[in-house]
Amino acid sequence: MSLFHTLGHYFLFIAQVFSKPQQWKRFWRQFIFEVNSLGINSLPIVGIISMFVGAALTIQTAFNIDSPFIPLYAVGLATRDSIILEFSPTIISLILAGKVGSSIASELGTMRVTEQIDALEIMGVNSSSFLVLPKIIAALFINPFLVIISMAIGMAGGWFFGLLAGVITTTEFVYGVKYAFQPFYITYALLKTVVFAFLITSISAYFGYYTAGGALEVGASSTKAVVYSSIFLLLTNFLLTQMLLS
Repeated sequence: MSLFHTLGHYFLFIAQVFSKPQQWKRFWRQFIFEVNSLGINSLPIVGIISMFVGAALTIQTAFNIDSPFIPLYAVGLATRDSIILEFSPTIISLILAGKVGSSIASELGTMRVTEQIDALEIMGVNSSSFLVLPKIIAALFINPFLVIISMAIGMAGGWFFGLLAGVITTTEFVYGVKYAFQPFYITYALLKTVVFAFLITSISAYFGYYTAGGALEVGASSTKAVVYSSIFLLLTNFLLTQMLLS
């Protein structure tokens, strides 16, 4: 019963969040702030992780190709498909669930325990929409750009470190990246990213918004936000893969 109660409470919360903003000027100003806070500030960690994962994928693939019948350009092909289909949309979203999700939950949790949310409600403000909607819309907007940048950096890192390690040439790697490319893979990755962005922000906001207690409970809410966001992200990843690629 607790699970169904939580799910019902979550959907009621989402219904409150997606109501018309009372002040559009304030909403857009907060939207720009959240794009910078949730998205642009995450770019360094996304870039660093993407570069070194791309490098690891290239070198591992190259060293695991033992057969002389497998062409060397298969390294670029495997790196491209691994990054586009799974690493950039899914693993980067998991990283953002940890970084962004905990930030959202702790911010809203702190506002709840210090009665700032109660003060907004006393003034007649729809606090859930006022505080959460800009975060969700900002994540839906900026996360696909982060994933596209991750794809580019991952493949660039794979090429550079593969070349540095002497396991592949530029010609072979570029040929493999372009070989039998299917544009739908990009569409698939971005669709997953948008769904993941919604899950990360909404679940984290839910746990933060309904925090009760003090500083210890804020930390617990942040932990729950990351754990549940990650679980539902992986479950949704499986379902979307079944629906879109099978």
